[in-house]
Amino acid sequence: MKLTSEQLRKKWMDFFTKRGHTPISSASLIPENDPTVLFTTAGMHPLVPYLLGQPHPGGKRLCDMQKCVRTGDIEEVGDNSHCTFFEMLGNWSLGDYFKAEMIPWSFEFLTKELGLDPDRLSVTAFEGDGDCPRDTETAELWQKCGIKKENIYFLGKKHNWWGPAGQTGPCGPDTEMFYDTGKPKCCDTCSPACDCGKYVEVWNDVFMQFNKNADGSFSPLKQKNVDTGMGLERALMNVQGLPSVFDTDVFVPIVKKIEELSGKSVSDTEWQKSIRVIADHIRTSVFIIGDERGVTPSNVDQGYILRRLLRRAIRFGKGLGLKDGDYSSVAQVVVDKYAEVYPELVAARDKIVHEINEEQARFERTLENGIKEFEKLCTYLQTDIIPGKSAFRLYDTYGFPLEMTIELAKERGFKVDIDGFEVKFKEHREKSHAGAEQRFKGGLADTGELTARLHTATHLMHQALKEVLNDPTVNQRGSNITPERLRFDFSFGRPLTPEELKAVEDKVNAAIQADVPVVCEEMTVDEAKAQGAVGLFASKYGEKVKVYTMGKYSKEICGGPHASHTGELGHFRIVKEQSSSAGVRRIKAVLE
Repeated sequence: MKLTSEQLRKKWMDFFTKRGHTPISSASLIPENDPTVLFTTAGMHPLVPYLLGQPHPGGKRLCDMQKCVRTGDIEEVGDNSHCTFFEMLGNWSLGDYFKAEMIPWSFEFLTKELGLDPDRLSVTAFEGDGDCPRDTETAELWQKCGIKKENIYFLGKKHNWWGPAGQTGPCGPDTEMFYDTGKPKCCDTCSPACDCGKYVEVWNDVFMQFNKNADGSFSPLKQKNVDTGMGLERALMNVQGLPSVFDTDVFVPIVKKIEELSGKSVSDTEWQKSIRVIADHIRTSVFIIGDERGVTPSNVDQGYILRRLLRRAIRFGKGLGLKDGDYSSVAQVVVDKYAEVYPELVAARDKIVHEINEEQARFERTLENGIKEFEKLCTYLQTDIIPGKSAFRLYDTYGFPLEMTIELAKERGFKVDIDGFEVKFKEHREKSHAGAEQRFKGGLADTGELTARLHTATHLMHQALKEVLNDPTVNQRGSNITPERLRFDFSFGRPLTPEELKAVEDKVNAAIQADVPVVCEEMTVDEAKAQGAVGLFASKYGEKVKVYTMGKYSKEICGGPHASHTGELGHFRIVKEQSSSAGVRRIKAVLE
């Protein structure tokens, strides 16, 4: 079946809409009020408060297409199935249907709607452990659908368990669906748990039926949820019988543009990885910059990831002979490909082109400095071996890939301590992963009183900034809340004066002193606009949103936890105001 990306998106939304699901818009790639992750990594991420029991304006059944970014497997990009940006097709039951409905729907969509051969489908279920029993119900439901018993695999928590998002909270077993590529088994124990490439994951159904408690035990949830996710690119690859995601229609025009600019072919194994990496990284960069809360390259948080992606693309592009302006030309093709589905990219086209060109120029200067550093290093060496830690410094500080350092060293008669480099690189990755794990404290799943108060304070501060600065371009660009403090990014081109900061504090504290109720109403986006509500208006026409009103002090679209009255907030104090990135300021504040 030659299904296009447009047709697959439509089939998905039609299938679940007919089964009582409310379509909802993709949330921003930049999570709101969530310190746990840098980017939205799955469709469920923006829905955590509703999975925890908050009522959703769309009801108990939802479906969407969510923009996602994951960079944990960045070194794998260039193979047949890994991408840093992808679209997650999702559907949810918020305390409504469960396994008995979802598993037959999954089988029906895969075999009837997508036309996949049921004999080539394999599925996994949770094998059980001391915490929770073996998920025999899921296996039995799959068998009833027609999945062969030998194609049902029981795996442990590493493979078939989701959550919780933090230390405690909703979690449960999942069942994953895989399509057999036809490759021979790599060994006698080859299964969907294998990374040999025989089995490619297509879909994942998570059954949130337990709560992990503070003591590490598990208890049944009052509200059982279903949370599913299908990666659009991998599904297209399987449905179309293509060898890689880069052969699907979402990538073909991007790859062709790189081939045209470089004069190299993706079918040539010498250039294949480079072309694929550039196609993936530029596509991801376009979505990050062009997002409703889009960020620009910097040395912190999302801006750092964006910088890393762009510079990695440029490094690979050097081998292909790509020149100034070529990367932004590729970006234009990405915008054109997604123009109808994600119109925010069209609106941000000029910004995307500008930022990519600027980052390329900055990187060229950095590389020049790196070459000078390399030359200096060579003059001080007492042996003909460049130490691994020096090679890693060139990589980490100046963006030199190891291959580039080896090449430069070879030209000058030196060798590189590759093992030493790998040791430093491994240490760096472990620190990065440890840092990422630290982010999973608090977040959207944290609906404690302190978090709710700080969240409410961001609304009051947002409005106060608009009034004090008297600038229509002042808008929220990001928010990060922990139980200790709030961090708020907003668009503005200069530092705030001490007088302006004092005026913002005074306005927020006046609203707190007024002790007005925090009122939540559900309405359409158009109704929210008409009432002057602040917020992102990327939602589809007719889609309902939650609007929080605090007297005359704030009216804002939001989905997070809030205090019941402003008087609960105590005293608001700004701790720091600084630059976040070009044209974006950052305020850190506390409640005392």
